[in-house]
Amino acid sequence: MTSTPWIAAPADEPGAPSAFTVFAAMLRRDVMVARRNWIGILVSTALQPLMLTLVFGYLLPHMGFVSDAYKAALIPGVIAMTLMLSSLQSVALPLVIDFGYSNQIEDRLLAPAGARTLVAEKIGFGILQGTIAALLVLPAARLVMGAVPGMGLANLAVVVPITLLGAAVFSALGMVLGTAIPPQRVNLFFSALLTPLITFGCIYYPWTGLAKTPVFQFAVLLNPLVYLAEGLRGALTPASSHMPIAVTVGAMALLATGFWLWGQTTFQRRAIG
Repeated sequence: MTSTPWIAAPADEPGAPSAFTVFAAMLRRDVMVARRNWIGILVSTALQPLMLTLVFGYLLPHMGFVSDAYKAALIPGVIAMTLMLSSLQSVALPLVIDFGYSNQIEDRLLAPAGARTLVAEKIGFGILQGTIAALLVLPAARLVMGAVPGMGLANLAVVVPITLLGAAVFSALGMVLGTAIPPQRVNLFFSALLTPLITFGCIYYPWTGLAKTPVFQFAVLLNPLVYLAEGLRGALTPASSHMPIAVTVGAMALLATGFWLWGQTTFQRRAIG
C-alpha cells in the first residue's frame, strides 16, 4: 500500500491544470501503452470468443446437434462476455499491479487532480477498451458463424448505449475489485468470480428460457452479466426471446452508478491506507 495522499491543486492556483486536462493526459498515456501491446490485447480478447463461436456457432450446427436458430441466442452472449472480460480486466489488473507490485500508483497520486478524476480516467479507459473489443468480436463472430437468423443493425441506436453502459458496469466493478482485493489473492478471487459470472450470465441461453426453473431464473438476476447479455440480445436479435430492454438498461444504469461510487470509496481507502 502507499501512504501518499492525493492532493488536488486548488482551482484558483495559478497555472494549475483543470481536472479535464489531467484526465485527458492520463487517458492518452493509457491508450499509448495499450497501442504498444495491441497484439497481446487482441489475442487475449478475441481468442476465447472465437473458439466459442467456432464450436457452438459453426461446428455443432453443422453436425446437427443444435439448430441454426441457436446462433441468434449465442452471438449476443459471446459479445457480452468479451465486453465484460475486457472492461473488467483492463481496470482491475493494472490497479492490482500499481498498488501491489510496482507501486506505480504513486505517479498518478502526485497528479494535480482528486480521487474522482483518477477513478473516472481508469473507468473511462476500461469503457473504451471494452467497447473496442466488442466491436472487433461482432464481425469476427459473424464471419465464423455465417448468417445469423434475425440479426441486424437496425437497432444501432440501442446497441451503442447498451454497449457503453455494459462497459461502464464492468469497468466500475473492475475498479472495486482492483482496489479491494489483496494482490496475493487476486488470481484466486478472479477464478472464483468469473466462472459463475459466465456460467450463469445468460451467455449460452436466453433468460426467458429459465422459466422452467424459476429458482434459477430469479437467482441469476443477481448477476450483472445477465442484463448486458439480454440487452444485447434484444438489440441485435429483437425477434428472439429476451428480457425487456428497458429493464436491462435500468438495471445496468443502477449497477454502473453503484459500482462507480463503491470504487471511489475503495480507491480512497487503498490510496491513503
